[in-house]
Amino acid sequence: MMNAFCKTLLVSAMAATLTSSAYAAEPLKVYGKLNITAQSNDVSDETETTIESNASRFGVTGEFELSTSLEAFYTIEYEVNTSDDDKENFLARNQFVGLKGHFGAVSVGRNDTMLKVSQGKVDQFNDLSGDLKTMFKGDNRMAQTATYYTPEFGDFQAGVTYVASGDSAQIVGDNSSGEDGVSMAVMYGDAGLKTSSIYAAIAYDSKVKGYDTARATVQGKVAGLVLGAMYQQQEALDSGVKDDGFLLSTAYGIDDVTLKAQYLDMENKGDSWSVGADYKLGKPTKLFAFYTENTFDSNDQDDAYVGIGIEHKF
Repeated sequence: MMNAFCKTLLVSAMAATLTSSAYAAEPLKVYGKLNITAQSNDVSDETETTIESNASRFGVTGEFELSTSLEAFYTIEYEVNTSDDDKENFLARNQFVGLKGHFGAVSVGRNDTMLKVSQGKVDQFNDLSGDLKTMFKGDNRMAQTATYYTPEFGDFQAGVTYVASGDSAQIVGDNSSGEDGVSMAVMYGDAGLKTSSIYAAIAYDSKVKGYDTARATVQGKVAGLVLGAMYQQQEALDSGVKDDGFLLSTAYGIDDVTLKAQYLDMENKGDSWSVGADYKLGKPTKLFAFYTENTFDSNDQDDAYVGIGIEHKF
């Protein structure tokens, strides 16, 4: 059923792309990326070789001018898991519809929480084995949300995500009754560090997926050097246990090569460190390599990952 629907989506998106020029008021963009690695994974003292799909995705997005002061916008995005032997390899990502104008923007549907959005690009190994979600809570995409972004005030912008108690992901551990959750953030600067040299954000989750979480993120760029840091405190609602953690990341560009390193530590969870390099073949395509070592307090054991990969965006 899902496979048939996704095929229909793909065909519809292609057809819409071909005809969108006839409807200038509703430009539709087809986008996505394939990120695939060949890896050697040493986990629990066992080594295996895998071909991993790292959040490869396909989506369509667009907007429609309803009046001079109001626009509708939408996104439908799926993860394409190329490494899954199941033919039903489409997984839902962000899927929402909304309105934007002088008041800001409001949307409803499946979406990343504001706390997740607030991390910007500080995670230099996002979607890989050294992703910050390996140690940190809060990297949430929730199914039943309403999200509001304020207009930009200079370099500042704020946002809030409401998570309905009916979202099954809200029922975690002893929090079986389910509660409405709220995720909020205040952000400064450009997360891509293209229009500003500094990006900073503070964010807070209240009763989201079984946790209260506070997060502060900062990232800056000087010449070709990018430095980033994150501090987080997370509290499990069912136990009341609070844990503190931090992230440090850096990247340095030399012509078409970017060298990267990152360290994560979370109390009562473990730590992770990664090093890697990207080689830019062209604007949409890069080759990359990485090494990651994750140590979990629960088993006092190191898991190691080494991989090479290719990413192409379209």
